[in-house]
Amino acid sequence: MTERTPLLHYRLSTSVNESELRSPPAGHTVEQRPASPRRKSTPHRQPQKLSTFFGVVIPTLLSMFSVVVFLRLGFVVGQCGLYQAIAMFLVAYFIISMTVLSVCAISTNGALDAGGAYYMISRALGPEFGGSIGIMFFLANVCGSALYVLGLVEAIVATFGVPEDGATVSSSYQVLPSGYWWSLLYGTGVALLCLLVCLVGAHIYAKATFLIFLVVMFVLGTIFISFFAVRPRTIPLPGPAVPGPVANGTGPGPPGFANFTGFKLDTLLGNLPAHYTVDYTTGTMMTFATVFAVMFNGCTGIMAGSNMSGRWGNPSYSIPRGTITAVIFTFIIYNLLSLLVACSCDRTLLQRDYSFLRDINVWNPFVTIGVYSSTLSAAMSNLIGASRILYALARDDLFGKVLSPAKRTSHSGNPWVSVLISWFLVQLVLFSGKLNTIASIVTIFFLLVYAAVDLACLALEWASAPNFRPTFRYFTWHTCVLGIVGCAIMMFLINAIYASASIAFMLLLLLLIHYLSPTSSWGYISQALIFHQVRKYLLMLDVRKDHVKFWRPQVLLMVSNPRSSVGLITFINDIKKSGLYVLGHVQLGDLNTLPSDPLQSQYDSWLSLVDHLNIKAFVNLTLADSVRHGVQHLLFISGLGGMRPNTLVLGFYDGCLPEDKLIGPLLSTSRSTDPASPSEDPEEQPSLFHFASLRGSSDRKDSGEIGDGKVLGPQEYVAVIADAMKMLKNVALARYFNHFDRAQALSPPAGKGAVYVDVWPVNLLRPDSSSYVDTCSLFLLQLACILNMVRAWRKARLRLFLCVEAGRSLRGSEEKLGQLLKELRIKANVYTVPWDEQVALHWQRQGESGRKRPPFLDGDKEEERRAAEEEEEENEDDYVNSFPSNATRLSDEYLSAVNKLILEQARPPPAVRFLYLPRPPADTRRYTTYLRQLDLLTQDLGPTLLIHGVTPVITTDL
Repeated sequence: MTERTPLLHYRLSTSVNESELRSPPAGHTVEQRPASPRRKSTPHRQPQKLSTFFGVVIPTLLSMFSVVVFLRLGFVVGQCGLYQAIAMFLVAYFIISMTVLSVCAISTNGALDAGGAYYMISRALGPEFGGSIGIMFFLANVCGSALYVLGLVEAIVATFGVPEDGATVSSSYQVLPSGYWWSLLYGTGVALLCLLVCLVGAHIYAKATFLIFLVVMFVLGTIFISFFAVRPRTIPLPGPAVPGPVANGTGPGPPGFANFTGFKLDTLLGNLPAHYTVDYTTGTMMTFATVFAVMFNGCTGIMAGSNMSGRWGNPSYSIPRGTITAVIFTFIIYNLLSLLVACSCDRTLLQRDYSFLRDINVWNPFVTIGVYSSTLSAAMSNLIGASRILYALARDDLFGKVLSPAKRTSHSGNPWVSVLISWFLVQLVLFSGKLNTIASIVTIFFLLVYAAVDLACLALEWASAPNFRPTFRYFTWHTCVLGIVGCAIMMFLINAIYASASIAFMLLLLLLIHYLSPTSSWGYISQALIFHQVRKYLLMLDVRKDHVKFWRPQVLLMVSNPRSSVGLITFINDIKKSGLYVLGHVQLGDLNTLPSDPLQSQYDSWLSLVDHLNIKAFVNLTLADSVRHGVQHLLFISGLGGMRPNTLVLGFYDGCLPEDKLIGPLLSTSRSTDPASPSEDPEEQPSLFHFASLRGSSDRKDSGEIGDGKVLGPQEYVAVIADAMKMLKNVALARYFNHFDRAQALSPPAGKGAVYVDVWPVNLLRPDSSSYVDTCSLFLLQLACILNMVRAWRKARLRLFLCVEAGRSLRGSEEKLGQLLKELRIKANVYTVPWDEQVALHWQRQGESGRKRPPFLDGDKEEERRAAEEEEEENEDDYVNSFPSNATRLSDEYLSAVNKLILEQARPPPAVRFLYLPRPPADTRRYTTYLRQLDLLTQDLGPTLLIHGVTPVITTDL
């Protein structure tokens, strides 16, 4: 059988997902969720498919019809009045409607699995957001389960409990003692019952949902009938008697009693405005926010259906229709009940008796059965949901060993450890004692989860990912934003402290997961959003609008083997000044003779190197028949739009032996360049970097050599430099960086209080140009200044050395350069260096006739000297940057003398030196001599950059 396509496999995977309420099969994996290596997939029987009504509508309705509809609807109308109650429902349903649209969009874009909102958000926004919101969703379900348990306890005490505060017993079956500790005991018993069901018979509960649904619908039907069938009556109130007039103006009632008036206009008018009082169960004063927090719990549960996508034949059809149908139905029921309650019950009854629906029903036990069945069902549903979310979090290994016990399952696949943990947390929440006490926390948790679902849908929409193609299209980014804003506003209106603490806790979890969890293969929406924005701004980055004021170095560093180039890589990272930084590498080869591209398998090692060195760089590899052609490729194609390298950095061509700097206690080296090659030692840890091992100096000339071939000779090396300059790229040659360590270099020597960076802005191969300040010299100054602006290098001091001859005015040259530095806002110490002896060695070979100009004698007039210098400055760039015709006539004695002069001026030795790099000669036959002259000039100087600038980079303008 041929292998199926990924798309077909993706669609087929929708048929093997388990519901949140069903026990997940032991070790079951889904194609769309990467699994831990320890998990094993086992075949299992495909579950029977459910229709939209049984799979979506019933679970959603049971989750939304629970405490509020039976125990708190009168509380909402009695405190807020009919006007504000309807406004509350409109606001709440507006928020959940926006979220429903987002849920429908995400859930119809692919298969879902256990975890509900956690699965949606984690696969859309990545593990950081998914894990943090998953914990919040888990806590919301835990607190929600405790809330429903407390609601059930309240109903039990109201029916069978002995009234507190000495109130008379109104019926013979009120035998249970009341009080905080007794209520906690009853809640513990209910929670234990839920635990037993979840451990033993969760599948039984799943099959009984339809029966519970029928019971709840029947009880709701009797409630609607009771408003019309039951005659007006006086109802005793729980708690101590409170005499006085009834708040809605229907007349005073007997002490401790309230009226069910039937349909009366006076009752309706009295219940229209708000009248907030003290909640008799908690003793706290009610407000719009606190009442909304209680009411909103009747609107949660909208994702109960989407959590069961694996049990339907067509999720993209069932989720939108089923969820929207349930939401519309509950909205109508809530508003109709609110209207009927406001027309028939006086305000005292609504405020002082939360179980009044039982007292006005055609048969009181009907409502009691409805309350017990709905609240117990909701409590078990939330407990099962919390355990499945915790199991999904543990299975994804987002929190490492902390949640590893929660991955344990029974032989039937039930995550019993997750169930126990969830039950224990529910038991802790039960100590709060009252339903209204934890209602605010539960509501804020759910609002935060709904806002995250909207954010996930918004991110997918804004990212414009081609694979985001939900079949449900009735949403836009506007609905997502409205949902997020609505959730955020209501969170802070309910309780700003709880909301702030919840968001801070979520952000803390996000940071912990970001730094501690392993990389997942789910896909990160942040990458899609970044790509979308970067592409837009790259198109806006117009190279025609470049200006020298905003110039920054965009560096292409050619690296042969990173093992010996760590020091140079980190140093260039400091000098880039928030510019583009590209690590380039040339591998010799011909794609025509290779079965596949050999570079693709190397990118992971290079990117791991970037992460390990903590540098901000891109990686660009190329395959070429020669190093020179490879560098040309990279110079032509690296970067995009206005972000292209303008500076090429090469390692110096010398005979230094390379040294492996990636060897350490935490890093092992690889003996093979093939990432797939097995290690010779089976017990050896896998390598992080699969770079070739270093060879001897006979094979490689330098730790910073630019290519991957041993055939790179001096002729080709200088040709690379000449090519870059022809392409108007600045060039820097880095020597003696193979042992460079920034921390060590920036540590002042013993007894010395400063670290120095030396700059020699003069073409030392052209002694007759020492008085010029050209483009290349200014480029040296700019790079040195940029290095000094880096935080780690700010304590370093710039030393600028000005070479002068005896016939020159030393003070005038120093003042002139100091004025230039002041105009350029560069802080540096200027030192004048007499070099008559070195220049004399040069002119002894050249002859006095070869000089461009005679030195000024002490008796020359100042006016003639200034006029001559001004004339020289007019043609300085053309003269100094020209190919030196006398390069071959520089004596070794002169170069050695200049080298010695540089060493003598370095007291104490600098951390790094910047020297002037002249252009290569026009005659390619002199390339070898040119390279030899650079070698003699920089012999034993320590970390040195030979720099040649071809473009202006400094301006004195604002």
